[in-house]
Amino acid sequence: MNYLSEMLKLPVLDVNGEKLGVVNDLGIATGEVFPHVTSLAFQGPGKTPFMISWRKYVDHVDDEGVHLKTRDTDVRFSYLQPDELLLARDILNKQIVDTQGLKVVRVNDLKLSSSGENQLRLLGAEVGSRGLLRAMHPALERIAARLARAVGKPLEEHIIAWSYMDLLERSTQTIKLSVSHKTLDELHPADIADIIEQLDPRLRSQVFAQLDTAQAAEAISEFDDDELVAEVIEGMSDREASSMLALMDPDDAADLIEELDYEKAEKLLRLMGVKEERAIRNLLGYGENTAGRIMTSEFVALPATDTAADAIEAIRKLDEDFESIYYVYTLDSTGALTGVLSLRTLIVADLDMRLSDLAYRDVVWVAPDLDQEDVADEMAKYNLVAVPVCDENRHVLGIVTVDDALDVIAEEHEEDLQIAGMGAGENAQGESTHVLSWFARRHYWVLVWAVASGIIAATLGSLGAGTQRFIYPMCAMPVVLLTASRFSAFVRSYFLEYDEHEHEGTPYLAFFLQTVAVGVAIALVVFLCGQLMMGAAFTGAEQAAPARMFSACFACAAATVALSAASSVVYLKVLFWRDEHDLNTSGTAMSLIAVLVACVVYALASTASVLVLAG
Repeated sequence: MNYLSEMLKLPVLDVNGEKLGVVNDLGIATGEVFPHVTSLAFQGPGKTPFMISWRKYVDHVDDEGVHLKTRDTDVRFSYLQPDELLLARDILNKQIVDTQGLKVVRVNDLKLSSSGENQLRLLGAEVGSRGLLRAMHPALERIAARLARAVGKPLEEHIIAWSYMDLLERSTQTIKLSVSHKTLDELHPADIADIIEQLDPRLRSQVFAQLDTAQAAEAISEFDDDELVAEVIEGMSDREASSMLALMDPDDAADLIEELDYEKAEKLLRLMGVKEERAIRNLLGYGENTAGRIMTSEFVALPATDTAADAIEAIRKLDEDFESIYYVYTLDSTGALTGVLSLRTLIVADLDMRLSDLAYRDVVWVAPDLDQEDVADEMAKYNLVAVPVCDENRHVLGIVTVDDALDVIAEEHEEDLQIAGMGAGENAQGESTHVLSWFARRHYWVLVWAVASGIIAATLGSLGAGTQRFIYPMCAMPVVLLTASRFSAFVRSYFLEYDEHEHEGTPYLAFFLQTVAVGVAIALVVFLCGQLMMGAAFTGAEQAAPARMFSACFACAAATVALSAASSVVYLKVLFWRDEHDLNTSGTAMSLIAVLVACVVYALASTASVLVLAG
């Protein structure tokens, strides 16, 4: 018996072969690398639950059942110890954290190992399809495994060793697990955030219960989903949430506060210390997606007359949770920014040297209302890990650090990918790595073509023109759909590459003239190709009517192509408008709309042409 699913429902037999009941669970001691089974839980007559010591009473296990060493009258029942848990009740079909793979998985089965006739140890959890099939019925697993081998893709086991499992449900998170592995609260905050985002909503609060306030603050600041952040904070008590926000960097805390409703946000702010509340409120006073919103108020700025020793002593006195220090800024007597020096410069300098003699005076700084993307560009241009944010008098309001700049770049890149019609599961060339996703994103026009052709055939038939004549509109439709899709892609590329700093005014007129010129050229090619095909395919006087229908359909296709080109400027204007209002735009959705619009226009025009020519 190698799996828990194979153990469950086995009969429990005494030394004389008398059946006492059936196995319904196994208990393990958790404080080992590979825990041994300590208890046997079985269901007796009348569904009465019993539990006995495995070591004391179990002789051996085979396919016939669990064999005990004694008669049924000599069996004494026991209880689960504080450091023990039940495999079926506490782990099977539950979510666990794979602390090696850094992901949340569901346990489909549990793998056991025999060490002697009466000893079993837990090796780990089976989280793959084999465990799921085995739990349904062992025969299903065997059939699936054989079929997988037959096609050259063996059905592998996916075992997570006990030493890399962390429990989430019930009160089992308080049980001491193996001392040899990294538990959830020892992971990096970014890894904890990734794990929590994978969890069922009902388990997220249990995960936070395992973290202290500082760990929870670091983890929640790594969340990508704003709605999830709000959900987690809503699930905490006001005092806990306020304490957690107070420990966060002010800029991160301001972002989270903004996601809450007004009353909740005000309550949490009032529960904070005065210093933390003031810092967060100051940041909330700046516009969204500006330097002021993403800056932190934690920085080191000293009078230029101070010495290197003064600066080092000031840094030593900072709290441990102070924002990472990259530079020391120098100020004149009015508090205006005069220079900057790196920590390396400060460390290697003589202690009695004045900061004014060490500082670099040509300081790069940004205004608080500068767009966050421009701030990131400035930092990349000058290779800065932090940039000061100053008012019109050069008084330092805060600094934007490299981690915030990277977040901005990642956010803008994700928006660009979305507009370009790309996303998760796609490679560097924008092609999906899943066949269905790849077809849906790149070749959905085939489905549109098929459906539209069917509708045209039904329409012609219902109007007495004959269903067979739908072949003429159908022949020219692909070029219409593909051209609409390509023009949509051109609009997206133009938008992504357009730099408003390098161009003055709106680009609409130049773009319109450019696309119309290209559209007219393509339309002319389409019409001429239609004429060439008509001349080759329709010969003889008896085919004059079909030839006219065929030619008319290609003329409609050429006109629709020109219209798609001319209307591209509308899609460009929509993209710019949505970008100005911080609205995300799906490139795939825009392309689909363009294709459907072109399809409808062409279908109406070509169907009408066929009906008129058919008399």
